[in-house]
Amino acid sequence: MGQPTPHPRIVVHPPALDGSRRVTSGDTVLGIASHLDDVVEILRMADLDRVEVEESDFVEWQGGGPEDWPGLSEPDTV
Repeated sequence: MGQPTPHPRIVVHPPALDGSRRVTSGDTVLGIASHLDDVVEILRMADLDRVEVEESDFVEWQGGGPEDWPGLSEPDTV
């Protein structure tokens, strides 16, 4: 029985000034995400929809985790 084909290493890069995050696989830019749902959709379009985005060892979150989207959250009310 053969080994399962490994998934490529996916990197969600640190947030840009507008809060968006680049998603890459090696040297290939898969897309730009503005929210966690965008990351899921980008991976689906790359036929990587079986990757658990928030908990997979195949996804490297740089500059914050899946909950970090600075500049895109609602302001705190006082």
